[in-house]
Order: sequence, then C-alpha cells, then structure tokens
Amino acid sequence: MNNLPNLSDLKVFCVIAKRKSFVESAEELGVSPAYISKRINILETSLNSKLFHRSTRHVSLTEDGKLILERVANILDEFHEISELINNPQNAPVGHLDIISSFGFGRKHVAPILSKLITLYPKLTIHFDTIDNTKDLIEHSIDLDIRIGNEIAPNMIAKKLASNFRVFCASPSYLMKNGIPEHIDELQHHDCLTISERDQSSVLLKLRHSCEDVITRVTPRFVSNNGEITNQLAIDGQGIILRSIWDVADELLSGQLQHILPGYWQDADIWAVYPSRLKSSSKLQTCILFIQQELIGRLAHIQNLPRGELIRPIENSPSKEKVFL
Repeated sequence: MNNLPNLSDLKVFCVIAKRKSFVESAEELGVSPAYISKRINILETSLNSKLFHRSTRHVSLTEDGKLILERVANILDEFHEISELINNPQNAPVGHLDIISSFGFGRKHVAPILSKLITLYPKLTIHFDTIDNTKDLIEHSIDLDIRIGNEIAPNMIAKKLASNFRVFCASPSYLMKNGIPEHIDELQHHDCLTISERDQSSVLLKLRHSCEDVITRVTPRFVSNNGEITNQLAIDGQGIILRSIWDVADELLSGQLQHILPGYWQDADIWAVYPSRLKSSSKLQTCILFIQQELIGRLAHIQNLPRGELIRPIENSPSKEKVFL
C-alpha cells in the first residue's frame, strides 16, 4: 500500500456497503454515480484490493471488503469523536445514527421516543427502519438495533433497556366457545395465531415454567409478521396468541383479552444492540440512555397489572452493557 486511503473515500465505501447500490449511495451523498465509481476505484487502488462485486443490478462486498468494513466503521467513529470533542464542547449529540427496530414496537414506542430525541438535539440526524428480520449490524452499517428477545446476535454488544415477557392470551368469546387450556400440551388442540418475526419461531415455542423450561410445538392456524394483525384476530375471537406484555397490557386490563396458562411465560427483554462499545460514540451513548429513560416511563403502566399467578412482575432496573460471544 503506497498511499493511505482518503477518509471521505472510506465514508463513501461505508455508504455503498449499507445501500448495496452506487445509485442510491450517490443520492444519499448528493453526488453523481460517476463520482462514486471514481472514488471507489481510487480507494481500491490505494488499498490494493477489490472491495465490491459489481453487476448491473447488484453490489455486494468481497471477502476483503467485509474485513475492511469491520475495521473502517471503528476508524470513522474515532475520527467523528475527535471532531465532536473539538467542535462540540457541550458534548451534545451531533451527526447521524442508523437505527432499526421491529414493526410493532418500533412504531408504537421507539418512533415517538426518537421524535423527542431529535427535538432535543437538533444537530442529530436519524435514519430509522422497522424490520421483521435480523440484520447484521456491521454488514449493513447500522449503529443501533432496539430489539425484543434474549437471543442476541453473536459478537454484538447489548444493554438491557427494560424487562419484558410474553404471555398467552385469548378473547373471552374464544375461551367460552373452545374452553380454557389447563396445560401447555392442550395448545395442540386449539387455534393458535403466531408471529413470524425476527428470531421468534412461529412453530416451536421456548417457554419458562416455575419448575422447568419447556419447548412445545404448535400448528398455527394463522401466521403473520405483524403483531397488530394477530392481536386484532385474537380480540375478534379467532385464537390464542403469545404476545409481549407491553403489547397486550391495555387489552388485559380492559378485558378484551384474558391471560391463560399463567404458569408459562417467555422471557423477551428489550435490548439496545450495537457493534461497538458505547465509550467509542458519545452520540450513541446519549441516544441509548435517552431511549432507556423514555421506555421506562412509557411502560410504567404495566406495573398496575395484577400480580401473583396472573402476571409475573416486571422490573425496570438499569444494566451494564454486555458482550455476547
């Protein structure tokens, strides 16, 4: 390597790796596709390595490109931190964050919190996507994933934002017609409405019990990647759902849904997942702490649910970041 790569070219490289398109990357950066192509050619020459597989419709990282992306993201973060220290002595978040979350939780809880965040910090910009699958944060250049569920992707760092668990529910009309299941095995004889989202299986259910952990298999009558749809079908009397307590708390309190099989639950805490330690990015740290404080406030009404056998108590205790290997 005769020449060190230009930092602006490394930024172009990261944008293309995220967008997987020269045209879309050019639009994001406000330049022409020809400029993008020229800068990548210069960068590849500087690094003496091919970074992308190119076709007329698709752009993907080479093995060298994947390796370099993992290192470059940290380098750019470090330089951004230096710039913040020099130009932003008040340490207010400045710059851009790419954030993802699941459909229902993202729309209902995360989006309103992010609206408050950008109002509080006008020099912060955010790209927020709601998704129904699990994305590689490094490969897609994503800064933060607000996710539900305790199965964290390998090599990621995570901070627990709030406790959460999933419970079985059905409408009173469904239970009057079909009976109330007394044991988990009886679900095989009931209509189940399940979610196919993220790492959540729509067939195999891993559950907690006071005596032992259990895995049960169901044959769904209805499957969707949208929790709001399955919730509505359950309210309409179409079957049984396993849903996060934050998502059905109001319906349980109003009586639209009834908690069943109270001895079984599924841990599904709310996590902030990110590819590098918080100390490497003050804006990310500020964002996560703000989201955590707001979530605890938004979910406080869950504490009013009945305790004992009906509902396990939920705890909102702060936690340290954790590395999942």
